[in-house]
Amino acid sequence: MSAIKHVAIIMDGNGRWAKQRLRPRIWGHVRGSSVVSDIVQAADDNGIKSLTLYAFSTENWNRPKDEVFSLFKLLKKFLQKEKNRIIANNISFKVIGEIQNLPQETISMIKEVEELTSRATGLNLTFAFGYGGRAEIIQAFNAFALKYPGQTLKESQLNQYFYRPEIGDVDLMIRTGGEKRISNFLLWQMAYAELYFTDTKWPDFTPKEFKNILQEVSKRERRFGNINQDSDV
Repeated sequence: MSAIKHVAIIMDGNGRWAKQRLRPRIWGHVRGSSVVSDIVQAADDNGIKSLTLYAFSTENWNRPKDEVFSLFKLLKKFLQKEKNRIIANNISFKVIGEIQNLPQETISMIKEVEELTSRATGLNLTFAFGYGGRAEIIQAFNAFALKYPGQTLKESQLNQYFYRPEIGDVDLMIRTGGEKRISNFLLWQMAYAELYFTDTKWPDFTPKEFKNILQEVSKRERRFGNINQDSDV
């Protein structure tokens, strides 16, 4: 598992999980939020350096207002509950995406935890909230062009203008819930990522399944465009 340093997860299936139990969608989100802490701990225990969780996409703004507002509240509650544990475990926390439309009290909580963990040297925990991969690439291009007008952009330079450049490329992307799409998530960073899709919906996702996925994917041969000396392909 040593080759897997950055894991990104699309936490999908909360609403369908609740619907199967004849409960409102938000009930699934509440249950799903309780899973996050266990998976963060599992990532830390298994030597993962960076964990990026897709919590809310730019497209999710089109969901019913009461569901969107409930997701805001869940984010705030998570940070209130987990702040001390995040600090104690030396975790560096950051939210990436367009968060300006969140309630001010939620934004303040995000900024507080980010500041308190800014010098942490352990797991890089990132929540993608109000996030879109295309939007991140566009803002990176614009930031470079503003600073260096008329200059030719190099790939290594673009990396510096992403929301969180220190997390680097994704080694493994996991999507729960049975869907097989990357849904505008970390498009640039996932250029050579291994992809794993599980039918398990996020509220049922466990540290055991997470570890099993890490073990399975670690056996894959990642060639990054090169060839296997024993293969004709």
